[in-house]
Amino acid sequence: MIGVFYVSERGMKMSVFDILGPVMVGPSSSHTAGAVNIGRVARQVFGEKPDKAEITLYGSFADTYKGHGTDRALVAGIMGFKTDDPRIKDALAIADEEGLLIHFSTSKEGTYHPNTVRIKLSNKFQSSEIVGVSIGGGRVRIREVDKFKVDISGIYNTLLCSYPDQMGVIAKVSEILASEKINIATMSVSRDKTYQIALMVVEVDGELPDQAVNQIKAMPYFDTVKAIRKIEL
Repeated sequence: MIGVFYVSERGMKMSVFDILGPVMVGPSSSHTAGAVNIGRVARQVFGEKPDKAEITLYGSFADTYKGHGTDRALVAGIMGFKTDDPRIKDALAIADEEGLLIHFSTSKEGTYHPNTVRIKLSNKFQSSEIVGVSIGGGRVRIREVDKFKVDISGIYNTLLCSYPDQMGVIAKVSEILASEKINIATMSVSRDKTYQIALMVVEVDGELPDQAVNQIKAMPYFDTVKAIRKIEL
C-alpha cells in the first residue's frame, strides 16, 4: 500500500489518515471525535467517576453542539467511551441512568479556538476543570488545567504534577524517568497567580509505566500526580 505523508509544524510525520480522522461514530471528526477525546482527557484529569459535569461550549461548538452530536460526544468521553463506541449516540441517556448530572451552557466569550469547551467535573470529594479545543481529525489540544495555562497535545503519554513551587523538583522527576529509560518529549511548568503553586506537564515518548508514575507519586513534593494516556487515533 502506498502511503502519503506530510510533516506537521511540530516536525511530526503524519499520514493522510491523520488528516481525515480516526475510526469513529460520526458525523464530524472535529465536533464528534475531538469532543470524545476532550471528554476522555477531562475524565483522566479528574481521576475517577464524577457525579456532575458542567460543560460550557464556545464558538462553533456553542452554535452546533446539538446538531453535530457534540453534547453526546463530550459526555461519552467523560464516561470513558472511545471514538468508535456505538454507545456514543445514547451517551446522554446512559449518563442519566448512571446518575451523572450534566449541565450544558454556551458562552460568547472570546476563546482559544472556534471549537472550544470548558469541562468541570466534580463529586462530593473533589473537582477539576479543563479547557480543550478540537483542531480536526480527532486531534485536540488542552489549553487549561485547573486554571493553569498549558498546551497538551494528547499525542504523548503525559504526566501532570502539581506542587508548592520549589527548586529541584524538575530534576528529581527527570531522574526517575531517566532511570526507567523514559525519554521526555516536552516539559513545561506553569505557576498560579500567587507564584506559589506550580503545575509540571511532562510529555514522554513511548509508554509511561505505572512503576514510574508510582515512584513519582511517592515523592514528598507533590499535591497531585496524574497520568494522562495518549489519544489513539
